[in-house]
Amino acid sequence: MSRVLQNDAEPEPQMRAEIQDMKQEFSMVNKMNEFARYASLEWKINRMVDQLKTYVKARTAQLAKIKWFLSVAFYTLQATLMMSLIWKYYSAPVTVVLRKWITPLDHLVAFPARIAGGVGITSWIFVWNKLWQPLVLYTFSQTER
Repeated sequence: MSRVLQNDAEPEPQMRAEIQDMKQEFSMVNKMNEFARYASLEWKINRMVDQLKTYVKARTAQLAKIKWFLSVAFYTLQATLMMSLIWKYYSAPVTVVLRKWITPLDHLVAFPARIAGGVGITSWIFVWNKLWQPLVLYTFSQTER
């Protein structure tokens, strides 16, 4: 995938180099003595900058579409996995803890298994998604920097 994106990004450095060359040539032209050449170079530079901006916008839009598609695919896969886990382990607790640890919420935590002191799959998934998953993602994002 990175090759596809890199192949699309190859004209950009070339365009930037051409703009720099034209700007260097532009800075050497005397505005009073060579007005026609000065105006022509200015027009070419502006046109090339506009082309570069258009190219960058198109590439950015393409990357945003790819990122959106991957995000939707990931969340769909995650939701499918969660639903299948709930379906498969509906009546069995993930783990059993002392009932006094979860006393005020024991019936809610045991749902759907309804075993005293048990932690149901839905509670387990909820705790994972709300507490542990963000912590794990934060930890990995800090190690990449």
